[in-house]
Amino acid sequence: MPQEAFDLLATPPDIDALPPVVVLFGEDSTLKSWVLTALTGGEYDSVEGEESQWRDIRDEVSTVSLFDTGRRVLVVRRGDPLLKSFRGEVEDYIAKPSSAGRLILELQSCAANTRLYKAADKSHLLVRCTIPPKPRGKNPDMDRLGKFLAAYVAPRHQCKMAAGAINVLIELIGNDIGMLDTEIAKLALYEQPGGQITEAMVREIVGGWRAKSTWDTIAAAASGNAAEALRQLDKMLASGEHPAGLIPQIAWSVRRFGLATSAIEYGEQTGKRVPLGAALKAAGFREFDKQAEPQLRQIGRERGRQILTWLLEADLKLKGSHSSAGLDRWLLEELVLKLAKG
Repeated sequence: MPQEAFDLLATPPDIDALPPVVVLFGEDSTLKSWVLTALTGGEYDSVEGEESQWRDIRDEVSTVSLFDTGRRVLVVRRGDPLLKSFRGEVEDYIAKPSSAGRLILELQSCAANTRLYKAADKSHLLVRCTIPPKPRGKNPDMDRLGKFLAAYVAPRHQCKMAAGAINVLIELIGNDIGMLDTEIAKLALYEQPGGQITEAMVREIVGGWRAKSTWDTIAAAASGNAAEALRQLDKMLASGEHPAGLIPQIAWSVRRFGLATSAIEYGEQTGKRVPLGAALKAAGFREFDKQAEPQLRQIGRERGRQILTWLLEADLKLKGSHSSAGLDRWLLEELVLKLAKG
């Protein structure tokens, strides 16, 4: 069975005793980075898998350095394209590797029925760089993630985290380890070294900032200030927020303008005029929200009746055609501009 990155980071191996081939696989780039540092001490050469030829890589790890008494370490980053082009050669090498160097191969995926997986698991080191699955099933084990954050990530930033604080942080941020690490680093700044991050701090600092930034984005767009809305959106994305995580927050608030428009039009169709304030209240706006009425007037009926369709389309595109980096951001910006102007 492959070693879990969580376990390897908790008990780092002796670098000098590592086998000549190490395979890191999984989608979490943050875990890969931490594991790579633990396995090399930061001393290695690297090449890009898509730009490399196998013969050059083989020569690199098979040649003894004239000036370095240690074993040469070569990391092949994003090695899936290399494996696709030279799978037979790579598998042959792993079956009979050179003792002159150490090859570390980074992959997005590594199927258990391949020769590479079986050989690496049997004779070398195979490390899964994702959140470990539950003992029964394929879903991520959130309990193990919480323990890892408390035992490994929080100490990296000289802080401690209560169990409740970790649960709330995962609820607000999700299970992306890179984003969780960033938020813990921010929280640590509010305490003295060695201090404890509480649940209240997470709700106020992380949840409060996210909610306020989302609200400011929507308020600016609904008021017709496209420049400010895009500035607020850029601030959230620059802080590490993922577009797929922002859509539900934006949709929850924007959807109410669409529901209010639908209530007004339904009233007209049934011969019962619905005042604007009553429609907004029925859609979920509070009575003290004095900006909602001028915002809906700015949006207008034509765009107001399209909001629910826009949100559905955005959600479907983020899960399909616009799921890649760049397109997902463009989709959010387009939604903001649709709200801000005709």
